[in-house]
Amino acid sequence: MSGSGESGAGRGRAELALVAVACIWGTTFVVVKEALADVSTFLFLGLRFGIAAVLMAAVLRKQLGRARAMEWKGGLVCAVLLFLGYALQTAGLRITTASKSAFLTGLYIVLVPLLGSLVKRSRPRWMELAGAALATAGTALMTSGGLDAHWNVGDAMTAGCAVAFAAHLLAVERYSRKMDYERLSLYQVAGVAAMSGLAVGSVETPRVVWTSALWIALITTAVLATALSFALYTWAQKHTSATKAVLILALEPVFAGLVAWALIGEDWNVGSLAGAALILAGIVLAELKPAQPSLHPVE
Repeated sequence: MSGSGESGAGRGRAELALVAVACIWGTTFVVVKEALADVSTFLFLGLRFGIAAVLMAAVLRKQLGRARAMEWKGGLVCAVLLFLGYALQTAGLRITTASKSAFLTGLYIVLVPLLGSLVKRSRPRWMELAGAALATAGTALMTSGGLDAHWNVGDAMTAGCAVAFAAHLLAVERYSRKMDYERLSLYQVAGVAAMSGLAVGSVETPRVVWTSALWIALITTAVLATALSFALYTWAQKHTSATKAVLILALEPVFAGLVAWALIGEDWNVGSLAGAALILAGIVLAELKPAQPSLHPVE
């Protein structure tokens, strides 16, 4: 899916960038979890993405000339899908359990190749599907905490968030090939900041206690987990496929577990180790597929 004339070195750099993004997101999970005790969710998202948007605009100001209509459209589509993913995940988490939320969100791993094939009207490649299935099973093992089969409204919203995140990956893959990745990165980050700001007061009661933990979380997530990570993630999508990207990003719970073990002493059990092994096996399996002509011609 990613062979649009890109060199192996170019794809390798893109995939290493995605590993770095997964590491950053996994590393900051513990920081964000602790900070949310001091601030309401959408206020935190608005501040995090707002600070990141200001930083990105300052760095990229010389590269942001007059935008074409297609570029505004690409930024808006990616921003809406990304915000929907966060919003549905947050709303669902109020009703379902954290372990079930983590598992259902992880379904976006297998949804990407399925949705991608539907959009492109092509048959999914079995090695990519097998790799996605392994990574999803690994995510289930790493996030399971006695998952029950009961289905409620929160579970449905969380499943919707997985669809939104999968669609966002595919949208970034599409638009990153049509416009500057810097502009697309900024537009989607600024869009999420604006929509989060609108959600404050309408879907939640804003709450904030300005603690040192909150300041640390805001700075690290705005600079590293948002401004830097979304720039790397959007750039990488120009050089690799959405399916490969989602499999690499499945490493996030592996990094999160390692950091939780190192910083707060959370234990790794047999399920965690097996889950991490399945995620890595899924990535390797997808990597072994034969190179084929690109299904994503640059327009």
